[in-house]
Amino acid sequence: MRKDKALKAAVCIASIGLLLSIPTATARAEGSIPIEQGVAGISTSLDNYYMSRSDETEDSAEKALSVILNTQIISPYNNLGVSIADSYVNIRKEPTTESEVVGKLYRGCATDILERLEGDWVKIESGDVKGYIASNYLAIGKDAEDMFDEYATKYATVTGKGVRVREAQSLDSKILTFVPEGETYVVIKEYEEWAEILIGNDDSENVEITGFVSKDYLSIDIKFKYAISIEEENRIRRMQEEAERAEAERQAQLEREREEKRKAEEAAKKAAEEAARKAAEEAARKAQEEANKAQKDSSSNNTSDSSSSSSSSSSNSSKSSSDLNKLRQEVVNYALKFVGGRYVYGGNSLTSGVDCSGFVKEIYEDFDIKISQRRSVDQARSAGVRVNVGDRLPGDLIFYANSSGTVNHVALYIGNDRIVHAANSREGIITSRYNYRDIYCVRRIIN
Repeated sequence: MRKDKALKAAVCIASIGLLLSIPTATARAEGSIPIEQGVAGISTSLDNYYMSRSDETEDSAEKALSVILNTQIISPYNNLGVSIADSYVNIRKEPTTESEVVGKLYRGCATDILERLEGDWVKIESGDVKGYIASNYLAIGKDAEDMFDEYATKYATVTGKGVRVREAQSLDSKILTFVPEGETYVVIKEYEEWAEILIGNDDSENVEITGFVSKDYLSIDIKFKYAISIEEENRIRRMQEEAERAEAERQAQLEREREEKRKAEEAAKKAAEEAARKAAEEAARKAQEEANKAQKDSSSNNTSDSSSSSSSSSSNSSKSSSDLNKLRQEVVNYALKFVGGRYVYGGNSLTSGVDCSGFVKEIYEDFDIKISQRRSVDQARSAGVRVNVGDRLPGDLIFYANSSGTVNHVALYIGNDRIVHAANSREGIITSRYNYRDIYCVRRIIN
């Protein structure tokens, strides 16, 4: 009987060990056995085992116990795989290396395992791509779970209005900013009651700006990157090429405009010189005439010139207002072509990488509009003219500051309460709500 108790104690300890070794997060894994069912099954089997112990021999009981201890509890990640390829592995239409490539599964991308075939092949579905890859390129089950922290990204969507972002995990902590309902942020780390979210990058120090939000006001999702189809890969390549082409065309257009301006200025200069020469000749001729007649002719000419000048000024003013609105929209359309691009601190290339202040500076320079300041804190002081937030127009710059009131980020307003900006190194160039964090000021460049 003492031996029976010892065996039962050993089984219980083994059961607890199995329970503790099982991950608590959830993931899609068709056909997996719920943990509670597995442990409860062992407990029930033990009860049945000891109830019938008196009718069995010691050997047969130990055999039954061995079966219980060797019962496999399937990982909830059993049908989840994560690519461990050095770069990527081809997804094939059929389970053979001679088959057509239908997509690519890059390192760290996740996939559902639909079927395990004889040999080394598995049938998978990742994103919009379904096909076959060799299983040795996948981490599966617990091995896949171990890669979560490195390759999975958590996102928090705000579920309350005007939710406070705090400096620490406490309701008594300093308020850093407010975030609007519906906006989504990258989660840096999740705690029991709080989540640390990424607000942006500090333009002056190249550090991430983070804060803590109560999980009562957040909906948190875990997202992996998934496989990319050949069609999608080609589409992304076309978008990159289109952005590069747009930048080249804009710069070529800028050179043409500069050349046309130079020629116009040169022609105007020559016309002015010719007009001055003729005026001098005319003045010399008139000097020979009688003073009274010269005075009469001069009065007539002055009246005519004044009328002509007034009419021209009115026409140019009307045209200027229309042109400014058109230019604002051209700037916005141009900026949106670079969505998806890289964030690089100190970068000055719209296609290779740029930070927030470099982004707006480069956009405007491609329209021959100079923003002499490089950092957002300096741009907020003197770039363009300051306007009220409620008077914002497409093309305006919106500046954001830290809790101390120091500007550390800038974005380009695109209309409809949206901005485009080089947000941070994790997300790159994206669009967001204009009030995704507290606004410091708005400045108008096209005025």
